[in-house]
Amino acid sequence: MTRVAFVEGTARRQRELAAGGTSDLFDLVSKGHAEVIAAALAGLPEPRRREIGGELTGWFKKRDRETWWGQGAGTALAVLVVGCLPTAAQAAAILGRSSVTLDGHRAAELVRGVAQERGVDWLGDLAYRVAARFGQRSWTGRWQFVATLLQAEGAAPPTDDRSVQLWLGAVEFPDRHHRGRSVPIADRLRDDPFLPMMLPRLFEVDGLGTQMMFAVVHRRWEDREQHALLTALAQLAAERVVDRAALIDGSIGRLLRGDRPAALRAFTTLLGLLQPTAAEITGRRTDYLRLLTDAPAPVATMAQKALRELPDLAVESLLDASGQVLARPEKALVRAQLTWLDRLARKHPDRATEIAEVIALAAEHPAVEVRDRAIALAGRHGFRPTDIGPAIAEPRGDDLPTPLPPAPAPGPITDVDELAEEVAALLGQPTPGTGLDRILDGLVRLTATDGSRVRAALAPVTERRHWSWTEHRHDPLCLRGLVVDLFQVAGAESQAAGAEPDSRRQGRWAALLAAVRRTDATATGPELVATDPRVPPTHRLLRARLAEIGAHLNGPGHAGLLATPTSANGILDPLVLVERLAALGDRDPWHWDLTQAMLRLPAGVEDAVAEKAVALGTSAGDRLAAWLRGGGLPQPVLWASTVARRPSHGRHDWEFYHLPPNRILVGLRPPDGQHDRYGLVTAEPGTLWSGHAEWAQLWPSVLPGHRGAVAAYLLPTVAASADLDVSGGAAVLPLLAEATGPGGLALDLAVAYGLAARHAADRVAALDALLTLAAAGQLDPAALGAQLGTLVAGQLVKLSRAVEPLRDAVQAGAPLTVWRLLAAALPAMLTMPTPPRGLPDLLTLATETATATGVRIELPGLAGVAERGGSSRLVTEARRLDQALHAG
Repeated sequence: MTRVAFVEGTARRQRELAAGGTSDLFDLVSKGHAEVIAAALAGLPEPRRREIGGELTGWFKKRDRETWWGQGAGTALAVLVVGCLPTAAQAAAILGRSSVTLDGHRAAELVRGVAQERGVDWLGDLAYRVAARFGQRSWTGRWQFVATLLQAEGAAPPTDDRSVQLWLGAVEFPDRHHRGRSVPIADRLRDDPFLPMMLPRLFEVDGLGTQMMFAVVHRRWEDREQHALLTALAQLAAERVVDRAALIDGSIGRLLRGDRPAALRAFTTLLGLLQPTAAEITGRRTDYLRLLTDAPAPVATMAQKALRELPDLAVESLLDASGQVLARPEKALVRAQLTWLDRLARKHPDRATEIAEVIALAAEHPAVEVRDRAIALAGRHGFRPTDIGPAIAEPRGDDLPTPLPPAPAPGPITDVDELAEEVAALLGQPTPGTGLDRILDGLVRLTATDGSRVRAALAPVTERRHWSWTEHRHDPLCLRGLVVDLFQVAGAESQAAGAEPDSRRQGRWAALLAAVRRTDATATGPELVATDPRVPPTHRLLRARLAEIGAHLNGPGHAGLLATPTSANGILDPLVLVERLAALGDRDPWHWDLTQAMLRLPAGVEDAVAEKAVALGTSAGDRLAAWLRGGGLPQPVLWASTVARRPSHGRHDWEFYHLPPNRILVGLRPPDGQHDRYGLVTAEPGTLWSGHAEWAQLWPSVLPGHRGAVAAYLLPTVAASADLDVSGGAAVLPLLAEATGPGGLALDLAVAYGLAARHAADRVAALDALLTLAAAGQLDPAALGAQLGTLVAGQLVKLSRAVEPLRDAVQAGAPLTVWRLLAAALPAMLTMPTPPRGLPDLLTLATETATATGVRIELPGLAGVAERGGSSRLVTEARRLDQALHAG
């Protein structure tokens, strides 16, 4: 646009605005023409601005429901808001919305120009109000907008947690419009007027250490500047721009308060860059000793190294701390402490016996090599009690608590307010949880009797839902859109009140319902339609039920869903189902509702239940009776297969790099002569694609009596927690363990993958499942161990991750289960050309469990490793185990 055209256009728009026209102005907002809007507002009388402001508020509310305001439109909107609205509160009500994106410094400068021309004096107040509405979805540009306004006003920055996070993000990514060589981080901080207020908060905001570890990439990732922020802080401390003591005290204080290990790494790194002197460490020795005894292993190791360099650390302080350090499970930390104490005893021979008594405390450490080292050192320094070392327990088996029967399911939702609370809890978090069945039952039940009140209660709840509750079209497992649509259409019409139904809405749900069901099901074509090989049958049934509820919702007089479980593990009492069918009278039940209800019945239902179903005299009763007399859904035949990654489609095939090279998966088919009407127990080994694990939490309750089938469908998700390091993939395992029916090799593989998961929470979930199954007598430890050995030998999982949960299982009372598991797993590992990392630890655990249980099991391949020369830890532990198995 030429200068002449711009001036002419501005004059024309000013005339239109003065005459009462605003449509062109709002169109400029949508197009992101912020400078044009600012020019058009120049010289506009205040009364006319107020009129435009009123229209703007209504226009924005209408558009905001369906508009994401990008940086261009958001910045133009900010100019118009500040140029026309009368107060900071009204302006912040629009600009503080998460849907409005602001172009940082540019937006702030444009707004300041409009405000100055208008005479607005509340920009500082506006900045604070916008900052008060920062959320996890707020971008750095929003902070830059606020910061620019506050710096111009000479005001202090907000220092709440989210503001500090965004400030730090702006330090890392200062300005996307910057051209030329980037400004070094140290210079950015030196010139930042907010640094004195923000610096102390770096050590106070939980989790911020992870963000502080960022690197700066100048040209190539390989040449990136590691720990750029921390290096800059150390440089500024050396230049005395920031207080060195404050950095040291802040780091130590953060380490003492604790945080996630990844977040604490920043503060140990900063201390390493600052390199505190002996005098600085001596002045804080009490804090360092606390870190040595109580902090996570990396922090304790840092404190240990720092304290060891002190020339005059009191012996009493060291011995007091050592008593706690030697009881810690981290072997490297304990070994280093033993070495330190050994050196101390040689330095102070007059106190050697006292020091040796402390060393002897490690003779009860769970690691054999640590115990041996402690016994040798204690004896070297003159401490030789007869009872040194761990007591040898009597041989024993497992000592697990008797499992409790499944808890009853919570009662039905009978009040609209309770329904709204449950829906708010569901939509207020990113995962669907396991309570969806109860909510859907309450939705159907209450909408049939009080639809208008349900609609009024749920409308604001769905409006405030978590941002993740939108349909993810790239994910074939995503049901978020369907679930939210159900809540939004509930009570939209009341057929009982004589209102005309919404034919378009009903047509949509009817089409979805028709698409999932094949009405001419044959032996080669199941009734439940499969449209995507990545979607297992359990999930297809979930989608079918949601479509069915949507098609029939708002109908009068429906007393809830037939399939709502009566037990927390998804089982439905057959007599309760008969009672629910009887309550329907002559009305036909929904097809998939009754199907799901029958799939939730326990095995071995008495014939009397089938007779009661026939006595109902309805087609639904006859269908239930036939199902029971036919034995229900058969248990599948399972087989395992190694599935390889598909070939790459080219350099930009991002999905290829998110697939493991190989994975062991399980296929299933019905027994010979049995027909799988719904296609629920017929599948080839699953694909390597694992999708979103949150929906898998619902699958065990779809087939609660077919643990093996569900485990086969869950395998891609659970395996991804081990071979792709995905978080949350194994969280479903405890639910699977609470289900019923044989698990077979699918369950064994799932637990084996879970034990080797990357994240601790997933390994804990696998441990919970293992203990639950073992306590119930439903675990085959030899079969599970064989699968773990196969996975490790095939280099499909990392053995080192599985050692901790197996040791925890022993501590929980399952030494015999773990020993039988290890006896089956070790032969495959002992014959590997390159021993896997963690094998010596596994051999140590095997020795302990074999000794504790008194059970002798021959291990092929063990003697060959034990007979090797040398004194490597692998050979040493193999010899220990071999001796334990042949002792006595």
